[in-house]
Amino acid sequence: MTILVLFGTLFLLILINVPIAMALGLSSIFTIIFTTNMDLSIVAQRAFASLDSFPIMAIPFFMLAGILMGKGGVSKRLLNFAAALVGWITGGLAMVTVVACMFFSAISGSGPATVAAIGSFMIPEMKKRNYGEGFASAITAASGSIGVIIPPSIPFVLYGVVASVSVGGMFLAGIIPGILIGFSLLLISYVIGKKNNFTSDGQVFSFKYLMKTFWEAKWALLIPVIILGGIYGSVFSPTEAAAVAVVYALVIGVFVYRELNMKNIYECFVEAGIINGATMIIIGLSISFSFLMTSERVPVTIAEYLTDLSSNPIFILLLINLFLLIVGAFIDTISALVVLAPILLPVVTELGVDPMHFGVILITNLAIGFITPPVGVNLFVASNIGGTRIEAISKAVLPILFMLIFSLLVITFVPELSTFLPETFL
Repeated sequence: MTILVLFGTLFLLILINVPIAMALGLSSIFTIIFTTNMDLSIVAQRAFASLDSFPIMAIPFFMLAGILMGKGGVSKRLLNFAAALVGWITGGLAMVTVVACMFFSAISGSGPATVAAIGSFMIPEMKKRNYGEGFASAITAASGSIGVIIPPSIPFVLYGVVASVSVGGMFLAGIIPGILIGFSLLLISYVIGKKNNFTSDGQVFSFKYLMKTFWEAKWALLIPVIILGGIYGSVFSPTEAAAVAVVYALVIGVFVYRELNMKNIYECFVEAGIINGATMIIIGLSISFSFLMTSERVPVTIAEYLTDLSSNPIFILLLINLFLLIVGAFIDTISALVVLAPILLPVVTELGVDPMHFGVILITNLAIGFITPPVGVNLFVASNIGGTRIEAISKAVLPILFMLIFSLLVITFVPELSTFLPETFL
């Protein structure tokens, strides 16, 4: 009865367009009132306790760092370097977008932030060169999804906290899968570019120009080196690395690139505060919801059901992937991660799947949700930037979506892609 009320209320509230954070909180409250003897204050207590966490502090810092870098001239220089690297190839502007998003992902840790930073430059440029407004926005939205896979990744931080897994280990686990997804997007960009005769940006490859743009972007490219090098060199923790990233972003934005001033620094802090406020509410109420699930043994029940259904790990993983792809289309990444990780982790560990590998699978699925209608956040960000109808983007994103799903299957069934680096360096 408790489970029925908990999930029934949640789905009903989602169906009537109640914001996901409120839906999670209200469903928890209704369930406690009508089906349990728990004190109602447990919702607030669990929400607060979940946020009173040192690792969680990395999330607002990484978000702020990403916003500061986006407005501090970092994205512009990364784009110039990416253009010199791949802009001369057929479908070059799309490939520039992918490469720039890969670089920016290694800085911001956020999918929508990556789309906003890179898309504001690249979507208008691709439209101007007749790439098609749907494709221009679709490839940018898809490329932005890499932002939650290539470290530092905000969902990896959250998964590390929820699943009691090393955040540094998760960062390492995401590197190869993130690069794989990046290359798959480069491939589909080339194929679509060739098919539709999308021109390059008009330049020819020049090693001298490549080195020039590399040198101009050196301060931006150093950011992931400092963050990851500091973590794995035991200089600082992931949370401290996030704080270092903020300071570094301020220094290069103010003193090196000189594109940050007091006015836009203030705007960056306000924007980060608004985004983080919403994010923390979602995390806190998601944890309260997860607590109720755990107290009702939902994860154990589902684990037992799935293992009784089949002992074949391939079948179970395919089933989980299908389920996560559907969930990702309707529920935002943070809520889905916090709610589903405790449910599915016992299932996959029973099958012998490494928790870090599963974290990459889970977050890759939810990253694909970024570009899957109706909730796909990246689609809406790209739509707003490009002034493109969501229907046009949804149609153009389909072949890209299939390529991402293929990459997901490779990541799922070749666990070494996720486990090699953590096993080597940790």
